Amino acid sequence: MKKILSILTISSLAMLSCVNGDDDFNNNRSQPYEVPAEPLLTNAQKELMDQMETPSVNLNVFRFFQHYLATTIYRNDARFNFTGTRKVPDNMWLALYTDVLGSLNQAKKIIPSEVKPPQIPQATWDKQQANKLAIINLLEVYTYQVLVDSFGNVPYSEAAKPETFVLPKYDDAKTIYSDLINRLNSAVATLDPAYGSFATGDNIYNGNVADWIIVANSLKLKIGINLADVNPTLAKQTVESAFAGGVMLTNSQNSLFKYDATSPNFNRLYAEVIASNRNDFVAEEGIVDVMNSLNDPRRPFYFTTVNGSYVGGTVGLTNNYADNSHIGNSLLAPNKPGLLFDASEVNFYLAEASARGYNVGGTAQQYYEDAIKRSLEQWSVAPADITTYLANPSVAFSPANWKQSIGQQAWIAMFNRGFESWNFFRRLDYPALTAPNAVAAAAGKVPTRLTYPINEQTVNGTNWSQASSAIGGDKLTTKVFWDVN
Repeated sequence: MKKILSILTISSLAMLSCVNGDDDFNNNRSQPYEVPAEPLLTNAQKELMDQMETPSVNLNVFRFFQHYLATTIYRNDARFNFTGTRKVPDNMWLALYTDVLGSLNQAKKIIPSEVKPPQIPQATWDKQQANKLAIINLLEVYTYQVLVDSFGNVPYSEAAKPETFVLPKYDDAKTIYSDLINRLNSAVATLDPAYGSFATGDNIYNGNVADWIIVANSLKLKIGINLADVNPTLAKQTVESAFAGGVMLTNSQNSLFKYDATSPNFNRLYAEVIASNRNDFVAEEGIVDVMNSLNDPRRPFYFTTVNGSYVGGTVGLTNNYADNSHIGNSLLAPNKPGLLFDASEVNFYLAEASARGYNVGGTAQQYYEDAIKRSLEQWSVAPADITTYLANPSVAFSPANWKQSIGQQAWIAMFNRGFESWNFFRRLDYPALTAPNAVAAAAGKVPTRLTYPINEQTVNGTNWSQASSAIGGDKLTTKVFWDVN
């Protein structure tokens, strides 16, 4: 049976090579093509990383939400106007459902049909194949968590099944979250580090099962902490279980997607800024001014200077490129790895968990400081400068105002990870970000969700209407279910 899949990247296609040595093979137009699971996995990982990493105003606008970047020409996206020509929600929805989940779903179908080599014992083969499916499951969970946190109720039980459900229903976001936790528990129980998984195709951990177990528990921690204000019992249970299983505590465990220096597989910041020869972005004054006030040692990595100073523009306004700092050169190397998950993020979750009274083996201050250290270490900040920074009274952890402490420092650490920063902001309500130049649909505020794609309204209208009503209206100001404060 011929396989139908989303468009593969050139790097994925290069892994396929020739499937038949006959001179006339490529002339046989009725020949079905079987694409292995490995390039599908690579494609899904790259599409997911591209979506989370790109600064493209067509795909990812979270750096504007979080006052990381401002624009020089095109103001609409920085003012949160997503219903014009760019249709950001449509593009993000399509990228995640089609390019990521579509490839993962196709890979899941292929793995059970793979033929066992005769030299591999059946028990070993079964374990290896189970590990492969569990890794794919983890990437699906990650992707659905992003979709829920972006839109609220989304297609889930009927999603990625176009042969069965042409117009999928939208599932309740709380129900999806509960199922994602169950899937993570199942993945942790299945993954066996005594056996292999993908020999090729895994661009993040090269098939290392022990590393994927750490990702599974870290993702479980992440989902659990999002539930803290809406379901504290489940949140505490999930977080403590994740911690006990082993989470990402050091940078050596970070989830890095390896870009290379050749088109089209270089880092998306490089692609959109350097390779495209664009001067669309400048640093935003919100993050620049705070980091200046703290004498933050990450500034040379995050930003360029203007006459020796770090200067930011204003989100939602037209800003002069020459008068403001730009994205730092350290972020613009063509082969700079993409960061899907890191130890700084996880340590901030643990700091929050400890502050909430969960049993995670350490104090809130300890994890808070470790989170900052992991971030500074990523940028090769000297140990002496790390010590100086942590000793700054304005950086010191405040038990009485732990949400403010964690919220502000996570915001600084997540400079190149706008979506994750947006989650911290919505959950902790810090830092206090404003949006005075936002369009009326945002009511002068940083959006708390993305509106559903326009295409869903026109093509899947009945299900879209029901979902919109269920969440309280398809608006930028509607909050996702866990954002109750």
